[in-house]
Amino acid sequence: MFRAAKTFLATLSLVALSISAYCQTPQFPIVKGFGGIYEIPEATERPDPKAEYKIIIDLVSAADDPKQINRMVDNIARMVNLHGIAGVPKENIKVKVAVHGGAIFSILTDEEYQKRNGVKNPNLPVFQALKDAGVEFYVCGQSLIARNMKPTDVWEGTEIALSMLTTLTTYVPQGYMLMRF
Repeated sequence: MFRAAKTFLATLSLVALSISAYCQTPQFPIVKGFGGIYEIPEATERPDPKAEYKIIIDLVSAADDPKQINRMVDNIARMVNLHGIAGVPKENIKVKVAVHGGAIFSILTDEEYQKRNGVKNPNLPVFQALKDAGVEFYVCGQSLIARNMKPTDVWEGTEIALSMLTTLTTYVPQGYMLMRF
């Protein structure tokens, strides 16, 4: 009986230790406050801390709920933070985001967003944190016109591009990897 109890307690201790190893607090190494990620000590496939990463994101997805942060916008922060937790310095992560389609509603000013959704834009703090981390944003001018919008309807931290298509064809040949969110 004593041996069974001792074995049970030892097993319980090991289970508790393994669970606690994965009960981490989210980390935000580069994009502060958004895109929380977790260290995975066992990971053998990791970004190279000495490499330069050039990424252009085709951001087309709209938010599921306009009162919540667009999960694809938060995913941009996660991607940057995942490189950061692997030791890639912020200076070696070059990210550009081409916003178009349904995602264009995620980058509206608070005033314009409130007119359309009845709440302030929950995405703007994420966009600002991304910009502070060095991410650049380009809004498709064609998407603005197609939705009868003006450049002044979008967050001031963006640049207006001729189109998402020309933004991608400009940066992909320069070595930027294309990702679609």
